[in-house]
Amino acid sequence: MRTLFIGLFIVSFFFSNVQAAFSAENEKDEKTLREERMSLYKKAEATTHIPWYYFAGIDQYERQVRRTHKDIPHEKGALGIYIEPSRWVGPMNPHKEAQDETVISLFGGIGKDGNGDGKADQYDDEDILYTIGSYLQSYGITPSQIKIGLWQYYHRDRTVSIILGHAKLFKTFGTLDLDHHAFPLPLNANFSYKNTWGDARGWGGRRIHEGTDIFANYSVPVRSTCYGIIEMKGWNRYGGWRLGIRDVNNNYHYFAHLSGFTKDIEVGQVVEPGMVVGGVGSTGYGPPGTSGKFPPHLHYGMYKDNGRTEWSFDPYSHLKMWERADRQKAAKK
Repeated sequence: MRTLFIGLFIVSFFFSNVQAAFSAENEKDEKTLREERMSLYKKAEATTHIPWYYFAGIDQYERQVRRTHKDIPHEKGALGIYIEPSRWVGPMNPHKEAQDETVISLFGGIGKDGNGDGKADQYDDEDILYTIGSYLQSYGITPSQIKIGLWQYYHRDRTVSIILGHAKLFKTFGTLDLDHHAFPLPLNANFSYKNTWGDARGWGGRRIHEGTDIFANYSVPVRSTCYGIIEMKGWNRYGGWRLGIRDVNNNYHYFAHLSGFTKDIEVGQVVEPGMVVGGVGSTGYGPPGTSGKFPPHLHYGMYKDNGRTEWSFDPYSHLKMWERADRQKAAKK
């Protein structure tokens, strides 16, 4: 038995160290990628006069879209931007891998040579960014002109809004490393929650529960779970006083049944993990001001935008992970 115990300990120790090394290696790889991407954005800014954070916003948005669609090929370089071959070389161009910029232009393609090697390569990161930058530049380089250029390119208001939000975040914090989170309530609060996503709800018609309810005392601070932009603030007859925050992974974080909002919180504002945005309440299920129809709790939901539509997904595992991470950080202090 003693030998078996020692053997299991050695195996456990080995795998825990392998896992730690793997995690550290992944973090190192991601850091290297962020540095490479930032270098590419800054180079594109120098050649097109489009600020780097717009390229970062486009790239971040498209990378997340790529991860949700099997019909879009995986990126070959550091960037996630995908330009369809027919758009790159021209819709009537019989050569879908054409790289001659003059020929591409004759067929109405947008592909450009961004690194001066004489080829407009749709798989080359510098060519991709220069092509996007040249397209936006044709509409102008002021914020309002870039917004028009983005709409002409994507023809989807939500996509433009998300990209501009990403750009604002990158500009504000000056870094690409914004994929950090916090549990929505302080750890010293008395709270409880379980997985209720998908449960039936009856008020206002038959529907499913699109989130996790975190029960806590009235007015317990509610915190932003991410770096993001406040997209929505106000009253909803189901959710009462509610707030919506969009993060850099195209996720929409929904906070409902709030007792109220933190002073000066406004739509369009930048927030970061742990920032207090409101308080736990019991508002909703009626006209503005309705409260007390159920015990105080935070309804927390998450939605993903994939460039075509948006859907709800179960936030429970994320909440558990963020709570555990916050407790580990607190233990180290």
